[in-house]
Amino acid sequence: MSDSNSAEAIATRLGEMPSASAVSLQMSVDNYLDVLRGTLDLFANRKGMDTIYVTSTISYEAIRRVLQALDIDTSRIYFVDCISHIMMGASSSQRDDHATLVESPTMLENLMLKVEYLIRSSQSANKLVIIDSINSLAIHNNNWILSEFLHILVSGLRAREAYTVILSVEEHSTPELNNMVNLVCDQGVRVSKEGVQ
Repeated sequence: MSDSNSAEAIATRLGEMPSASAVSLQMSVDNYLDVLRGTLDLFANRKGMDTIYVTSTISYEAIRRVLQALDIDTSRIYFVDCISHIMMGASSSQRDDHATLVESPTMLENLMLKVEYLIRSSQSANKLVIIDSINSLAIHNNNWILSEFLHILVSGLRAREAYTVILSVEEHSTPELNNMVNLVCDQGVRVSKEGVQ
């Protein structure tokens, strides 16, 4: 399956889900760009959604550069960045209307409050929240706390009719982490070299 077909297949699968759905999207590192194109461009942008992109792996600036290189419109993407502050000592005084910094990936309550604020601020009828990635959050938090966080976050997003996509990297996942994500998700989608399952 070619890259464009994988991205289209991801968008199609997400489009088949009713609003307020939570989807576990498991991918290989090699499929990351397909996942970005499929979720952000072919799914969210085509539907005129506001997207809240929670990043705990790489900085929002790096992700934005990748999206711009892929010619993906970022005007409706709002970042909650949990990693820049601890990685580079980024200051919250750096102003960006589309990015909010959380001091650490361990500050899950703060992260939840930022997502909730952005959801309430959005004027869009359809909203998407992407967690990138659950593996990174699992490095910084114990399983019990992370499980509680996921339950509260996903329940709150369902109540606001927002889609949730939880990204996990296959190479870095554990059975415990997969079970934790599956408990809060309606469906699991696996993206591999063979295609989308």
